[in-house]
Amino acid sequence: MNSATEVFQPLREDDPQTAAGYRLAARLGAGGMGRVYLSHTPGGRPVAIKVVRPELAEDPTFLRRFRREVEAARRVRGAYTAELIDADVDGTPPWLATVYVPGPSLSEAVARRGPLPVPAVLWLMAGVAEALEVIHGAGIVHRDLKPSNVLLAADGPRVIDFGISLASGTTSPTATGSAIGTPQYMAPEQALAGETTVATDVFALGQTAAFAALGEPLYGDGPSVSVLFRIVHSDPDLSRLPESLRPLIARCLAADPDDRATPAEIVAWCRQRLGKDADAGGGPAVWREVTGPEPVVPAPVPHPTSVHTRALDTQPPLPPPMAWQPPMTTPRTPEEQRRRRRRTALIVTAAVTASAALLTGLAWTVMDAADRARQRSAAAATSPGPASGGKAAGSAGAGGSGGAAPSTPKASKPPAPVPYPQVRLDEKNSIGIKDPVRREDRTGDIRLDCEKNSCELVSDTSVIVQLYADPGTGNLDTCGLLTRPATQHKLPLAASAPGTEICVRHPSGDIALLVIQIKPVVRLPDLPGWITADMTVWRAA
Repeated sequence: MNSATEVFQPLREDDPQTAAGYRLAARLGAGGMGRVYLSHTPGGRPVAIKVVRPELAEDPTFLRRFRREVEAARRVRGAYTAELIDADVDGTPPWLATVYVPGPSLSEAVARRGPLPVPAVLWLMAGVAEALEVIHGAGIVHRDLKPSNVLLAADGPRVIDFGISLASGTTSPTATGSAIGTPQYMAPEQALAGETTVATDVFALGQTAAFAALGEPLYGDGPSVSVLFRIVHSDPDLSRLPESLRPLIARCLAADPDDRATPAEIVAWCRQRLGKDADAGGGPAVWREVTGPEPVVPAPVPHPTSVHTRALDTQPPLPPPMAWQPPMTTPRTPEEQRRRRRRTALIVTAAVTASAALLTGLAWTVMDAADRARQRSAAAATSPGPASGGKAAGSAGAGGSGGAAPSTPKASKPPAPVPYPQVRLDEKNSIGIKDPVRREDRTGDIRLDCEKNSCELVSDTSVIVQLYADPGTGNLDTCGLLTRPATQHKLPLAASAPGTEICVRHPSGDIALLVIQIKPVVRLPDLPGWITADMTVWRAA
């Protein structure tokens, strides 16, 4: 997967061009759950869009699993996970978007190059263990950690896919005897459909590390029943592993969950074995050896426009010859010469007549504009001035000697846009149009208020209007035009998505444009609502 052609597959005839407003640039892969595509946020950040297969969207059991994945991913943030950007479980079809991780999965890397060297396995275990600390810290048990769910980015591994995750401290929601997970990487308690805890993920990490070192599953392949029987009833054969890795992997694969290493212990153990390389940050160099050069991500797909404009040419092209115009040949007889002269005279006369009509129209247009300009100047001259009043201005204009002639006012420049990228707004802070923009209290001009599963923008001072046009159309002129007659001070965000543009007008005349970058689809009951937006302000507009 070193070349873009291997990583990024072109869209096929049965692939959509867009998904939930995201324009799809390439296909990243497909599986039993659905397809994964490359797209970009309005700011150009690459994202991976997972689109569920239509037939699965009608399966209540699958939808419950997909909803768990979205809810778990929203709660997990860390350097070793792929951050969820947006999702819609109830969409048609359901979908989710995560930050795109430029790198192969561990299973793909091993299939291409074979077993990983010991330093790479140590970096892998440390990175995944650190990711598990974040996942478990959010109260989540992954339950399906395996090589295909570990992506190898240039700076370390990323753990993805929380499809069968479960809140820690609870038991499996399935009936007894119906285990959930991938057989080759299950823990004994998981294979028996028993209680799953954070130690279950540690067992899977040990199996994943063994796969990286061996190039194949530690418990072998074959029918699921046979693999699960070996996991439950036999000790793993660690003799094939590099000797330096055996003690740690043995701790991870202990039959009793209480005897397994914790993620923090795994990180410490790996750092100790890596020595000075761990303190010097040598991980990226190891990953480059494993993954190869990072592929070039395709550019965002441009938005189609209904009107195409181009700059005027300094010299317009000559008109094409008319269909009735005869070929330019030299007349051979006097009669042909006379006919040619008469034809030329008619053409010249028609051209002169058309030019005269055009010039007459232009002259009337110019004179009409001049009359309107004179009327505006006269109105300005007779209106009261800010300092001397109307009489002084009138007498100076009438007598011609009351003072110097009034100077023509210069056209004022439009206000310069002031950008404020990645402004986070939640239920505890606010945004001010004036500096400071982001405030840690609720005294700013714009607040985020949430009730139940939805949020809205609220302002006591400013009017708020959402643009319903193609992304990228928001600017000073558009926002000024739309907010001038507006009166609403609230904007529900239920229909908003990344890329949505929102105009705000402050009583002072300041105008702001907010472009949503990240917005949760729904507000979870136990988590505060929030959005991230790029804001541009034109002051005294």
